[in-house]
Amino acid sequence: MGIADQFKDKAKDLADQAQKKAKDGKGDGQNRSQDASGRVSDASEQGRDKAQGAADDMREKFDR
Repeated sequence: MGIADQFKDKAKDLADQAQKKAKDGKGDGQNRSQDASGRVSDASEQGRDKAQGAADDMREKFDR
């Protein structure tokens, strides 16, 4: 077996590994996306709550 054949075999092995990782990684990517969306939603809800609290505090302060 020549060097060219060894390179071809190695390239095929690496391509097969890349395809397998791409297939296996699809579920992980979806889960990470859902987790990130949940965190963004939680953070925006917390931000709204803080803003509402600050607005309420200012109303109370100036209504006196």
